[in-house]
Amino acid sequence: MQIIINGKTYAANPGEKILDVARRNLVEIPTLCHSEALPGLASCRLCMVEVHESGRTQEVAACTYPVSDGMEVVTNSEMITAKRKILLALYNLIAPNSERIKGLMTRYHVKPFDRLQADAESKCILCGLCVKACEELGTNAISTLFRGTKKKIGTAFEQPAAECIGCGSCASVCPTQAIEMTEADGKRTIWDKTFDLQRCQDCGEYYTTPEALAHVRQKLGETVGNIEELQLCDYCKNRRTAEKLKDGLRLNELFAAKAK
Repeated sequence: MQIIINGKTYAANPGEKILDVARRNLVEIPTLCHSEALPGLASCRLCMVEVHESGRTQEVAACTYPVSDGMEVVTNSEMITAKRKILLALYNLIAPNSERIKGLMTRYHVKPFDRLQADAESKCILCGLCVKACEELGTNAISTLFRGTKKKIGTAFEQPAAECIGCGSCASVCPTQAIEMTEADGKRTIWDKTFDLQRCQDCGEYYTTPEALAHVRQKLGETVGNIEELQLCDYCKNRRTAEKLKDGLRLNELFAAKAK
């Protein structure tokens, strides 16, 4: 299967989204509400592109729209560029202190709206990425609250949630750093709830909460490999994996030498 993006032809696989193909081939499409670990949300609308297929043209969200053979995609038409600038200027009013949005404003040469006043206290753009991350984990500790101008992300009744395991996944995927998470003296505080932190078995650094470990252990099952891996921070897990790969390469080289 092949698709055309900005006049160039690229290979694509059935089921892929336009954004997947574009990023694999280093074609720039901006996003705020997208995470590689989660399904596309299409809520920020920055990834809108023009699609020409079956004799018609339409604007679609690249993060959720599936590819089709021979489809033509334009990521930077005059209309798409203009709409993208308006969206970024509006997001800048909502989250004026966001470094991510400032960077996109600079990248796409967007001028801020002078006639409207930014909300200096606001950081959340209501993209829903944090809620989706919590949902995918199976905890559902946070959700969208209220409607209209009072709409916000939070815990039920805006009280510490029993379901929250302090994993910090919501904060890690937030594009504007709107979710406050602090760590000090072996404790982590998030959503008005404080957790003890667990140390990595290898390096001794704090890296997660016992509640988060228990949740993941329940999901994965009580196998020896799973339990050992859960006791390591990401850095040490990656280091061990790299060491195993090196050992595997050495063994292959040894076997190849003996075969000669």
